[in-house]
Amino acid sequence: MAEIYIAFVDTPGFFAGIIRRVIKQKYIHVALSLDPYLEETYSIGRRHPSVPLIAGFEKEDKHKILRAFPDADYMICSIRCTTEQKRYIEQELNRAMEQRFRYHYAVLGLPFILMNIPFYQKNHYTCSSYLARLLEEAGVCHWNKHFSLVTPKDFYEYNGKQKIFEGSLSEFTQGERRRAERKRIPAFSFMRPAYAGAAYIINFLKRGVNL
Repeated sequence: MAEIYIAFVDTPGFFAGIIRRVIKQKYIHVALSLDPYLEETYSIGRRHPSVPLIAGFEKEDKHKILRAFPDADYMICSIRCTTEQKRYIEQELNRAMEQRFRYHYAVLGLPFILMNIPFYQKNHYTCSSYLARLLEEAGVCHWNKHFSLVTPKDFYEYNGKQKIFEGSLSEFTQGERRRAERKRIPAFSFMRPAYAGAAYIINFLKRGVNL
């Protein structure tokens, strides 16, 4: 078995506030990651964190997001899948990344979500509708509605997820830094026994041998 990861994001902003009021949920953006540290994370969202009007398919950079939104909160959940399903998802994400400027945010689809009417314009998605379609095509998640009507709230209420982190993005990146520091091996640590042995021999020769 394998796992994929859903990042739920709470960021400030005018449009974020509108979406938050509509879906009545704190987290108004979802992204898909291939690893729990969000190194390989993709979504339909802002091409630059501080510019809300330009959106499409992008690889997210948590450090850029942190600089733009130092108070952003995250919740990260894992979803189990097969190795073949994860491989399919990775291939589709890589393909979309190569053609990322063909993908756009589904602004026209927002009123249809409110009216609960399916609406799809080619290569136009919300963050949640893109993930809903991809994961359903991969056979990982199944929805009782058209993918264009899936919102972050549907992912939030999805029973197949397992929460592995919830807190501020700054807390997440600091914890990641601490884990990296614990794993880092001090320079020359493997050579210390050899250095100690050599020093002992040198001191022994300097003192000479008293018979």
